[in-house]
Amino acid sequence: MNIADILHDSAIAARSLADYVTGSGLRVGVTGLSRAGKTVFITALVHHLTQLAVRNAGEPRRSFPVFRVHAQGRLIGAKLDPQPDDTVPRFAIEDHLEALTGGEAGPNARHWPQSTRRISELRLTIEFERMQGWRKGPSSLTLDIVDYPGEWLLDLPLLAKSYAQWCDETIAASQTAGRALLAAPWRGFLASLDPQAPANEDHARKAAELFTQYLRACRQDVYALSTLPPGRFLMPGDMEGSPALTFAPLPITPEQTIAPGSLAAMMARRYEAYKNYVVRPFFRDHFSRLDRQIVLIDALSALNSGPAAVRDLETAMSDVLSAFRTGRSSLLSTIFRPRIDRILFAATKADHLHHRSHDRLEAILRRMVERAISRAQDVGAQVDVIALAAVRATREAQVKHAGQTLDAIVGAPIAGETVNGEVFDGLAEAAIFPGELPEDPRRAFRGDGLATPESEGDWRFVRFRPPNVAPGAALPHIRLDRALEFLIGDRLA
Repeated sequence: MNIADILHDSAIAARSLADYVTGSGLRVGVTGLSRAGKTVFITALVHHLTQLAVRNAGEPRRSFPVFRVHAQGRLIGAKLDPQPDDTVPRFAIEDHLEALTGGEAGPNARHWPQSTRRISELRLTIEFERMQGWRKGPSSLTLDIVDYPGEWLLDLPLLAKSYAQWCDETIAASQTAGRALLAAPWRGFLASLDPQAPANEDHARKAAELFTQYLRACRQDVYALSTLPPGRFLMPGDMEGSPALTFAPLPITPEQTIAPGSLAAMMARRYEAYKNYVVRPFFRDHFSRLDRQIVLIDALSALNSGPAAVRDLETAMSDVLSAFRTGRSSLLSTIFRPRIDRILFAATKADHLHHRSHDRLEAILRRMVERAISRAQDVGAQVDVIALAAVRATREAQVKHAGQTLDAIVGAPIAGETVNGEVFDGLAEAAIFPGELPEDPRRAFRGDGLATPESEGDWRFVRFRPPNVAPGAALPHIRLDRALEFLIGDRLA
């Protein structure tokens, strides 16, 4: 262990002790790779928590039956509190809710809110009637929700890798069938470089630029690849152009000695700077303080893109869980070495499927993360998977097609979407035949299990607008109550 690691761990222990002394309640992290629906999930979660108690008296509790504190009538209320951390942006819940509903502009203005580009936070206080333990009666829970890009989470395994190890693994991954063509421009430039030649800023900038273009190409919908660290290359923010983001893998192996003053030495120094000034502060100040975590996954995009994307997502999820300090919390671990004791993997956009495929989507996701789940459960953490839609954009119907009665989903496609040759304007609704996922989840990894009524093996979903809901009405969802029960239900018993 080097001095940076010792200082890093000491800082985490000190921060953990401060959190314990101040009694910071429950901190739940919400993350996911790009376009997985993090912003929508948090907006819907807060919307329901702050509205459920209001609806207790006049509305049946069947809308959130699995969330026990609500179903049992023990939820008194929930309210937003001031942002607890002065250095972290507040999650813009009001703006995001207005985007989903259209706000004062009316329902025709509704749209999905912008994706997560940085870390943000929101604090809720939940008032409830406790029914267990010696503190029965009125009680409260302070809930801090921490939203951060999943790409940052994929950076955490870099802390355990040298520059040479990262180079070796990244270049090997770029040679696989799903990536080789996308990596060709960057790999072609690498072939012209000598890692042991004197450091050259122009070469470093060009290599970093081509490497970033490769990462962006991998993330496009048609490929939907997931293992793309360093995450800040895709979301640089105010660090764009800095030396800490101006490096790239070079063709070196862990066995090689890097010459001082060489291009490889400069790249390695910048790689270590990225770890020290980007990854470690995120781990120390935010990630290491989490008690619970939900990882949102756009599994449907991976399924659409084929078995290479599915296997790549499986690798990404395994890498994700290796970054967690998991296990049952004890007094000492809470004070000095915090543990995430519950992790939920959630396949989003379940509303793009008929309900008969929801359990099948869960089964596919469970297979994706089964190796990671096994490791976490060995040390006592609780891990679960779920298929959900935090905001349900469709409803189900049966439609006649070619003399058959088929299960369909109905919603308003986003403007510009094409369905059966018709281009939609964002206002009209369409009935879509989503097809069925395979009963055997292994078929999804082979690419032979996705079928539609029109053709075998050609399965695509349509992007829908948010639902048109009446003012003051609850946002429709699929299994959001089950996610809430797993993440915080035990603390509201």
